[in-house]
Amino acid sequence: MKNILLPVHDDEGQEARLQCALDLARTLEGHLNCIGVTMIPMVTADISSGAAQAMLLENEREQESLNRAALEARLGNEDVSWDWTDVVSGMAPALLDASLLSDIIVLNRQLDTPSYIDMHDVTSSVVMKARSPVLAVPETQKGFAAGRAFIAWDGGEACCYTMRACVPLLKQAEEVCLFTAAEKANGLSPETAARYLSRHAIHATVQVVERGTETPDALILREAEAWKADYVLMGAYGRGRLRETFGGVTKRLLASSPLPLILGR
Repeated sequence: MKNILLPVHDDEGQEARLQCALDLARTLEGHLNCIGVTMIPMVTADISSGAAQAMLLENEREQESLNRAALEARLGNEDVSWDWTDVVSGMAPALLDASLLSDIIVLNRQLDTPSYIDMHDVTSSVVMKARSPVLAVPETQKGFAAGRAFIAWDGGEACCYTMRACVPLLKQAEEVCLFTAAEKANGLSPETAARYLSRHAIHATVQVVERGTETPDALILREAEAWKADYVLMGAYGRGRLRETFGGVTKRLLASSPLPLILGR
């Protein structure tokens, strides 16, 4: 996991993305691929809409030019390698194009604060379509710690893929917990996952609890917080022991989790 894709855009989540990406790059001795996205403004279609859009786009360009100058000055003082590419596009399409040779994508999750970019929708779209794991952090996150990794295991394809892709990060953890709910379902057992990780010198503990009446997302957050997890790793928009429906568990976690999420399909 050496290639870390970081969208840089002057919005409320930029600082959270930046600090977490820097911590991730230091942990993994990785490289930041910064993509500066100048958003194409949307205007109401009328006789003057073309001129209005051109003016708004120019203002956006100027703002992002200032943003780049400020961030490049900061990055020059950080102990990580980085490069920068500028694009004019929508946020999600730009990230998906740039993700083809990325090992992980760092995004923030918009919680209650409205903003020009709906990062909840952007993150959901990227998680759904990208073939790289996404680190989705709250927009108020101050950094990323890798010491305690909590894997919400459902035995499905998406979860298996995400765990395999994140082995380099899991190797940096002091403790790893494979958590699942005791439900009958198809999929690989957490014990099988633990054996897989052990061959990478990652020695995970297995935790199985009764599902009860809690929703899967509430159960995951309760157990992860009780275990004092630094982040939760899981498959997104899948099916398994922790039952998922489109717009269900993953969407609710993206909306409410106080912990960083690593999601993949």
